[in-house]
Amino acid sequence: MALSRTKSTRTAKAAPSRNTGGTLQAAKAAQTRSRLIEATIRCLVKYGYANTTTPRVAQEAGLSRGAMMHHFENGAALIKATIIELHERRLRAFRRAAEKPEHDVDNLTETYWAQVQKPGFIAFHELAVAARTDKELSDILVPLQEEFRDRFNDQAQALFPEWRSSPEKFDLAMNLSQTILEGMSIAVQTGAMSSEKVPAMLHHLENQIRELMPREQS
Repeated sequence: MALSRTKSTRTAKAAPSRNTGGTLQAAKAAQTRSRLIEATIRCLVKYGYANTTTPRVAQEAGLSRGAMMHHFENGAALIKATIIELHERRLRAFRRAAEKPEHDVDNLTETYWAQVQKPGFIAFHELAVAARTDKELSDILVPLQEEFRDRFNDQAQALFPEWRSSPEKFDLAMNLSQTILEGMSIAVQTGAMSSEKVPAMLHHLENQIRELMPREQS
């Protein structure tokens, strides 16, 4: 994979003897890791997976390559951390939208649509496509995808109790939403679909979901 060509031989520094110093150092390390993950996402969006290399990420983050390798031993570790962060963002966004008192189909659909317009989705799609022919990337992505799918489904079932009487229809509604909205996002990005068609498509999807809802909730 593009990011795994170089490994670091540096070792981690010893932790400070004082708790306060250790806490500050841990916080600084977390900020630097976050900075590198954000830089990776930007590089994936701007340059594509094949051209997202460790030197380019370090430059994008405003760090030396050695400093980057102090936090991620190689590109594979950085990519794994990036995928995990992208998954966490999606789970958080879904939870925020679903935790509202009333589950309005239009609001949930539009929230999901807004999410797939963000750089994080573009970056993830870049990784997903590249994993088709890159075994090393696939070995990282596939297990994380399986874990994410299980967590997403568990979260969805907990957040939408009104669908418990129709689990099969709920699964269909979730898959339909994901497939159509993510597919539309890719189509708009690549020019295969005009953005002017989006509102009508969203409206149609919302009506389809309403048809699947349990009778007593529709």
